[in-house]
Amino acid sequence: MTHNPILEELYAIRERLLADAGGDLHKFLAGVRDREAASGRLLVQGVEEKSEPAPSLTIVDWSPQSRTSNPCSRSPADPTRAPE
Repeated sequence: MTHNPILEELYAIRERLLADAGGDLHKFLAGVRDREAASGRLLVQGVEEKSEPAPSLTIVDWSPQSRTSNPCSRSPADPTRAPE
């Protein structure tokens, strides 16, 4: 593994903060939340999911009823199948 001083510093800080919380993960995370609130920075708790799919996505109906009209699901003996 390569030596990465930035990651080593982050790991050391995490270990110190966890030790300050007595090794209790819940206390550690409460401290994280307290420091975040005290920072005055805008915090994002989660991204709200859109109810509509992105316009670049194609919705595919894989239900059995739709498979009869799907050219990918036709049998090789089907004369209407496009040549490959």
